[in-house]
Amino acid sequence: MAASAMSAAEAARPALQVEGVTHAFGKRVALDNASLEIDTSRFCVLLGLNGAGKTTLFSLITRLYNNVSGTVSVLGHDVRRAPGEALRRLGVVFQQRTLDLDLTARQNLMYHGRLHGMSRREITERTAQELERVGLADRAGDKIRSLSGGQMRRVEIARSLLHRPQLLLLDEPTVGLDVEARRDILNRVRDLCRNDGVAVLWATHLLDEVPDDALVVVLHRGRVLASGGVNEIVGLTAARNLEGAFAELTGLGGFETSPRALS
Repeated sequence: MAASAMSAAEAARPALQVEGVTHAFGKRVALDNASLEIDTSRFCVLLGLNGAGKTTLFSLITRLYNNVSGTVSVLGHDVRRAPGEALRRLGVVFQQRTLDLDLTARQNLMYHGRLHGMSRREITERTAQELERVGLADRAGDKIRSLSGGQMRRVEIARSLLHRPQLLLLDEPTVGLDVEARRDILNRVRDLCRNDGVAVLWATHLLDEVPDDALVVVLHRGRVLASGGVNEIVGLTAARNLEGAFAELTGLGGFETSPRALS
């Protein structure tokens, strides 16, 4: 089940392009001339401590906030000039859960489909497909409040994929989950890149959520300090690993790590 078909023009453009974006809340600058680019089918980790500006960036990409400087484009569609076209190609899993706890998994997805203007037949078929994809077909009729934290996240991923987006944003999607659930969510999302051509921007402050083959964007205090593969990021410093490189680039310690079993 691949993402919705791209035009030839879209296929030649980055899945996400952020250029020179600055955003402030009063005198506090949350993003400072931030730029990044993600190609189609690529898994990109937006790596930064809490308060780095990750959620602000997500809010600008999804139009929760309006960017007044710089540009944000999804498959070549500017989110300010053509928000409908841009957002139609975008799926989002926010840090805070947004499921209706009193509806079933199926009902949450069906409501999402109606918001996207999908036909009843499309909604029914794709709801079954996406819940099967995330391994929850047998829980489709269960209310969300009866599911575990990891299962809720899987429902949110299924919901975000219902309209066949070509770019998926996940903001700290494993917060509060145990190691097994975190591993499961990460592996399922990486499969979307490998098997379905979906580009992914995965925001995290956890080192063990950075696969060795990922594109990494280091964000600190609103500024993009480095962008590239893991080895490229490490090579910019005198460090021997990504943890050390992050500490050197930011001038800070305090980076959270867990067993490398997730990579």
